[in-house]
Amino acid sequence: MKISTYGAIKAAAAVSVAVAFAAPAAADVKIGSLSAITGPIVSLVKEINAAERAVIAEINANGGLLGGKASLVEADTACNSQTAVDAANKLINVEQVTAIVGALCSGATIPSASNVAVPAGVLMISPASTSPEITDLKDNDFLFRVAPSDAFQGYVMAKLLLNKGINKVALTYINNDYGVGLAGTFRKTFKAGGGTVAGDQVHEEKKQSYRSELATLAAGGADTLVTIAMADGSGLTIMKQSLEAGLFKRIVGGDGMMADSLVTALGAANLKGNFFGTIPTAAANPSMDKYKSMYGDGKAFKFGSAFTAQSYDATMLIALAIQKAGSTDRTKVRDSLRAVANAPGEVVGPGDWAKALKLIAAGKEINYEGASGSHELDSKGEVAGVFAEWGVVGNGLKEGPPLDIK
Repeated sequence: MKISTYGAIKAAAAVSVAVAFAAPAAADVKIGSLSAITGPIVSLVKEINAAERAVIAEINANGGLLGGKASLVEADTACNSQTAVDAANKLINVEQVTAIVGALCSGATIPSASNVAVPAGVLMISPASTSPEITDLKDNDFLFRVAPSDAFQGYVMAKLLLNKGINKVALTYINNDYGVGLAGTFRKTFKAGGGTVAGDQVHEEKKQSYRSELATLAAGGADTLVTIAMADGSGLTIMKQSLEAGLFKRIVGGDGMMADSLVTALGAANLKGNFFGTIPTAAANPSMDKYKSMYGDGKAFKFGSAFTAQSYDATMLIALAIQKAGSTDRTKVRDSLRAVANAPGEVVGPGDWAKALKLIAAGKEINYEGASGSHELDSKGEVAGVFAEWGVVGNGLKEGPPLDIK
C-alpha cells in the first residue's frame, strides 16, 4: 500500500509528538553490596549474596523501586580492611549507589563505614558484622546492623557451655575486630560463671600450621577448644590439625564457624556430637513462616545458611527506606529507615513488596517484620539478640530452636 507524502509527514509528526510527551523511563536504583566474594568466609557469602539477589528479583517482579527497577551492585572486601575501603569507594563514588548492604566481616565494616560511607553520607546496613566496637562507632547514624552484637553472643556461648557442665576450656581467637570482641565477652562471662580458661591464645589468619599453638593450648588440660574464627580461613586449619593430633574432645565455635564446608572437608562422622556453636536467630513468627514458604526449597539459595535471613532483611529494609523516602537522596533514605523498620505501622514482611508499595503510596505507616525477626532499631542502630545452638545433623550443620538463656 502506497502512503502519500502528506500522510507520511503527518504520521511522522504524530509519532514525534507521542515520543516527546512520553514519560522517560525511570533509571535503575542501585543498591550496593559490600560482600566478601573472596577471603575466609567465601562458602557463606555465596548463599548470602544469593539471598540479596532474591530480594532484588522479588522487588522487580512486584512493582519495582521508585517506578523503575532495583539493581544490586556487588563489590568484594575479602574481609580485609584496605580492600573494603577501596570497594566502598568504588560503590559510592563510581557506581553511585544509594545505600549499601554490608559489609559482612566486622573488620571490613568498620573501616569502610568510618573512612568512606559515613563521610559521604551513605547508609550501610550490615547483616553479619557483630563486633561490640560497632556499637559506639561515631557514624552519624549512617551505620546499622540487623545481627546482634557479640557482646551478647559471647555471653550466650559461655552460658551454653556452663549449662552443659563444661567448666574448663581452651580458647583461641582470630586477631581482628570480630575475634577479639567475641573472645572478650565469652572470657568475661565464662570466668564470672565459675569456668576456667586453661589456655588462651590469639592467632593470626592464613598460617599453614597452628600445631604449636594447639599443643600449648592442650597442655592446660582442657578437653574443649573454643575456636573463634572464620570457617573457610583459620577455622578449618585449626580444626583439621586438632583432629589429626587428637588434642581435644570437642570444638565449639561462634557464628563464623557455621559452614557446611567444614563438614565436607572433615567428615560428618568426625564432627557429630563434638562440634557445635551459637548463631543469631529469631523466634518463630508469621514472617519467618512466609519466608520459608518462599525460599525453603533451596532453589534461590541454601535455606538456613548462616546470615542469609539477615541479608534478605537488610536488603529489603534498604529498599523500603528508599521507597519511603521517595527518592535516592542518601540522607532522606537514612532518615526513612526507622520509619519502615520500627513499630507502629501496618506489618509487612517477606513477599509483601506490592503491599508495601500501596501502603507507602497511600501515606500509611509500615513496620517491617523480617525473616530473621523484628528489627526494632535502637538509638545506636542495633537490634536485640536471639541465639540458637547449631550442630552436625546428618551430613551438614543445622540450627536448633532459640536458646532460653538468662
